[in-house]
Amino acid sequence: MNPTRRQFVVVLAGGATTILPADPQTGGPPQGTVACNIAINGEVHDLHLDPRVSLLDLLREHLHLTGAKKGCDHGQCGACTVLANGRRINACLSLAVAHDGDQILTIEGLAHGDDLHPMQTAFLEHDGFQCGYCTPGQICSAVALLEEAKRTHTELTDDEIRERMSGNICRCGAYVGIVEAVKSVAHRDGA
Repeated sequence: MNPTRRQFVVVLAGGATTILPADPQTGGPPQGTVACNIAINGEVHDLHLDPRVSLLDLLREHLHLTGAKKGCDHGQCGACTVLANGRRINACLSLAVAHDGDQILTIEGLAHGDDLHPMQTAFLEHDGFQCGYCTPGQICSAVALLEEAKRTHTELTDDEIRERMSGNICRCGAYVGIVEAVKSVAHRDGA
């Protein structure tokens, strides 16, 4: 079904996407939805959202940006880590409507065409992954970690990196490679 100008794309709780008819009384968006304007990876999205939909479900189910993973869906594993206005967040715990006007950066937005972000390259060079499920969240978290360390003038020792990455769990145990990847980029950037 092709939507008409009187229909709107609505993301419902649970991540289901559907076309709902316009409100019959006003001709506007369906009742109960909230208008949001969110820039994701530099592209602005004007949306009408069910206020219960998580940022993770918006990314994965509606916008088909599947890099951020749904691991625990309770904010405990970090597989869904994305950057909101430069800060790392768990997308599974964040309501999409709370990001009206925000800049969201996902793993898909880190590379520039075929040129990988330095952290992505470092994860490849230092075997900072095994199965790869947690890797997008690990990389987004590591990118934010470097910015945090620069802002606070923090020396990134192995222990400091482990502590700052502790919100991202790797069930395969690729922590040695992850720490080496973060250190290599930190040394290149002078952090």
